[in-house]
Amino acid sequence: MSEILKVDSINVYYGAIHAIKDVSFSVHEGEIVTLIGANGAGKSTILQTVSGLLRSKTGVVRFCDEDISHTAAYKIVEKGLAQVPEGRRIFLQMTVEENLEMGAYTQAPSGVDADLAMVYEQFPRLKERRRQIAGTLSGGEQQMLAMGRALMSHPRLLMLDEPSMGLAPILVEQIFEIIRDMHKKGTTILLVEQNAQMALSVADRAYVLETGSIILSGTGAELAASDSVRKAYLGG
Repeated sequence: MSEILKVDSINVYYGAIHAIKDVSFSVHEGEIVTLIGANGAGKSTILQTVSGLLRSKTGVVRFCDEDISHTAAYKIVEKGLAQVPEGRRIFLQMTVEENLEMGAYTQAPSGVDADLAMVYEQFPRLKERRRQIAGTLSGGEQQMLAMGRALMSHPRLLMLDEPSMGLAPILVEQIFEIIRDMHKKGTTILLVEQNAQMALSVADRAYVLETGSIILSGTGAELAASDSVRKAYLGG
């Protein structure tokens, strides 16, 4: 598998606070890679750095063998890297379909109808509610909408930031089933998730973050079986 994302020795600061400390990792095409760790470990900060919303003081972020360390965020989306942000951040006053159309701004207008059909096949619930105001959707439906909106940009890499946050357990299962299905259909995924058990269950490879540093890495199965990971993150 070819390497689609390479993060090499990034260091990110919030003022004087050293939030991300010399972090390096990679994602290969066709994989699900997950970053797990406690709240505040730096997971979301890494995604925001990759997507161009934050800048690293050092190191390089390469996407499809191109240095995007100083590329504007909207240009990164055009290159095929899309992020579903923590908290969904959908357009609450717009309809479901209008939200999806906003996700297609990088695509030719002639292809939007086909893209909508693709998303509605992946998320039948959204098709049922396509004329509904997005702010009236349930939490699970809003997460589906945020994921569908990102897919409208035809991403080569989809980054998901805490997709299970705030959802009931039955909806968490449903969202992770959708993640599995997207992966089977060929989407490469970088997943940030506090629910370590669910994240490791779908991951090909995983990295454990602690106070801004990667302290462990391995396959999803290896980390799920690790005593230290079970005790710290899986309640084992």
